[in-house]
Amino acid sequence: MLERLTELNLLLDFYNSLLTSKQKFALEMHYSEDLSLGEIAENLNISRQAVHDLIRRGEKLLKEYENKLGLVQKYLKRQKIVKEIKQLISNKNNEHICTLLNQIVD
Repeated sequence: MLERLTELNLLLDFYNSLLTSKQKFALEMHYSEDLSLGEIAENLNISRQAVHDLIRRGEKLLKEYENKLGLVQKYLKRQKIVKEIKQLISNKNNEHICTLLNQIVD
């Protein structure tokens, strides 16, 4: 469950501006603030079913954007490379550091 939540929050961080304001609000309240569908429905003055639909459509869109653009995947790859660079710097392995830095640029 935590992995899914982390994934959706990352997708929201990268692609929230591509959602409608209602989708963005519903997803942020549900996944970031942990509000129930009923609580979100009250805030938006819509039914719980409408909130459910907003969240499902929003999730689908976020996943489609990631499939097309891959920004989260690229970010995570760069984070991994940066972590490796930090480890190598402490080990003073300069040749491998140059290889990793070239990967970041690509």
